[in-house]
Amino acid sequence: MSNARSLIVVGASYAGIQLAATARELGFEERIVVVGEERHAPYQRPPLSKGLLTGKTTPEQLQLRGPDFFEENGIELMLGQRATALDAASLTVSLDDGTQLTGGWIALATGARCRPFPLPGAALDGVFNLRTLDDAQRIAEAADRATRACVIGGGFIGLEVASALRSRGIQVTVVETQPRLLMRGLPPVMSDYVEDVHSRHGTQVRTGLGVRQLLGVQGRVACVELDDGARVECDMVVLGIGVLPNAELAERAGIAVDNGVPADRLGRTSAPHVLAIGDVAHMELPTVAGTPKRMRLESIQAANDGAKAAASLLVGRHQPMNSVPWFWSDQFHLKFQMAGLPLPSDEVVLRGDMTTDRFSVFYLRDGAIAATHSVNKPAEHMLSRKLIAERARFTASQLADESFDLKKSPPA
Repeated sequence: MSNARSLIVVGASYAGIQLAATARELGFEERIVVVGEERHAPYQRPPLSKGLLTGKTTPEQLQLRGPDFFEENGIELMLGQRATALDAASLTVSLDDGTQLTGGWIALATGARCRPFPLPGAALDGVFNLRTLDDAQRIAEAADRATRACVIGGGFIGLEVASALRSRGIQVTVVETQPRLLMRGLPPVMSDYVEDVHSRHGTQVRTGLGVRQLLGVQGRVACVELDDGARVECDMVVLGIGVLPNAELAERAGIAVDNGVPADRLGRTSAPHVLAIGDVAHMELPTVAGTPKRMRLESIQAANDGAKAAASLLVGRHQPMNSVPWFWSDQFHLKFQMAGLPLPSDEVVLRGDMTTDRFSVFYLRDGAIAATHSVNKPAEHMLSRKLIAERARFTASQLADESFDLKKSPPA
């Protein structure tokens, strides 16, 4: 199938669907085709480790768009099909059923996959990854029968799963190789707080320990053996050890690859008319002192903003991604909301009382707010995103004083 000006989106991910939808909203009138490897209608991924596991969210509630949206907007979905090759010169995508799609633009929204677990026992029954709706449903079904679970990995996904399983009454142990939880994204003060929250809810947290192997009985996982020889008995294991970008299609096509597909703030890659958005994109960031030039942000916010920026390129009204990165995580009764990218050298300022589970931690860099982590303070989180974007300047004592109105004009 060929249409010299059409848009071929590889990946029915949040980013891919947002690009298609925004392109239509902005007046892109050519053909749009979205290719998705899964057979499910495009769905939200964040609830997979949250509401879907606790039973508060049903699979039907996960749909990104209503069933009529795609037909009404002339967006063709080709689900259950995998892109096997990309010709960057002719802008042609080959699918596993032999179909070839040629257009004027190709957008890679191929996302990421779970990092492989290379240790003995990984193939035992009862060992799960979590990336897709099918993965989440398998975990939920296993949780119906389990009494003890081990979560390997103390990042956000692992801790969200631990929270969901614990809320179902399952005994949970979290094993993290690093010295503290969430070490990649949080400073020690927040890591300690998160560990305390999980401990308060009865989760056993084991940090600074690696896994030697998984042991089973009659083909089913029965315990996790740690590198100090200790064993964690369990009925199920969930792996939360990170993801790898699905950049192989781009690499085979000769497109530059480096921890994903490098893209500028409009989604442009090294190949003309080939875009990269979402978790696969190693995105160029707005210039902020001390922060990386590029990152794979792995968040709905980044997928949304990157897709909208790419859509603006398609219609010739360039609006590069320029928003403050933000993220969220639901664990037990807490909503963690994070804005900006803190650095170890930032001055850390606590606003509120951690023991109340309602507070914010601000990060000052050269006198300006660079990042904020909030717990159950949604209004403060929203305000902090605005203050970070404005590089608003406050003193540490002003930020720490809850009676001080942060909406006031920052001091000169």
